[in-house]
Amino acid sequence: MDYRKIKPKKIYEEVTEAIQEMIRSGQLKPGERLDSVQQLAENFQVGRSAIREALTSLRAMGLVEMRQGEGTFINEFETGQITLPLSTAILMNKKDIANLLEVRKILELGTAAAAAKRRSKDHLVAMEKALEEMEASNGDEELGEVADLQFHLAISEASQNPLLLSLMNHVSGLMGETMKETRKVWLYSKQTTMEKLAYEHYSIYKAIQKQDEEEARHFMKIHLENIEAVIRKYHEETNYAK
Repeated sequence: MDYRKIKPKKIYEEVTEAIQEMIRSGQLKPGERLDSVQQLAENFQVGRSAIREALTSLRAMGLVEMRQGEGTFINEFETGQITLPLSTAILMNKKDIANLLEVRKILELGTAAAAAKRRSKDHLVAMEKALEEMEASNGDEELGEVADLQFHLAISEASQNPLLLSLMNHVSGLMGETMKETRKVWLYSKQTTMEKLAYEHYSIYKAIQKQDEEEARHFMKIHLENIEAVIRKYHEETNYAK
């Protein structure tokens, strides 16, 4: 008999569930602004990176909205919406990851082009901040993963297309989960170094900054195809997740 491995909950998952319960119980109401990341970290007695990851998960579920320069606010929601994120409820295998990468290519190439067309200075600042946090993570996988996801979400916001943003938010939980589980093994492998990953993100940013739609699409395509190639190679070598 095959038994599914039970993984201990990560700190950010516990924070996510705690905030979900506060929303469910009415302690936090739609339209209310959450405390700052620093204040939440102090209140929960956890690191700021755990708070950022929790907020990213809540955003992926559509429960909160992050407004540039204003803070994080509780969204209007349906009761049935307050559930565990899809990403924590399933075991991502080889086929799941391939499907997700296909969805990302369909969505993110167009999103990058739209961001290049419509981005504002505030959007560029959000991307720059994420890039700086990736660089400052210094091998801290948790911080690097959060910043990586924030960079891609910042691009979706820059598209200024609410439907694109909604679709990206819907899959961002899965994106973040696969980043957590695979980034260390695949993206930090011999074939894909930290420097190469940083260069790919920076190239996407520069194309969006100079409002070159085709170049933004091109560099996003290269980035996602490189991720796909590393994952495929890893599966071939380890026969992982058959």
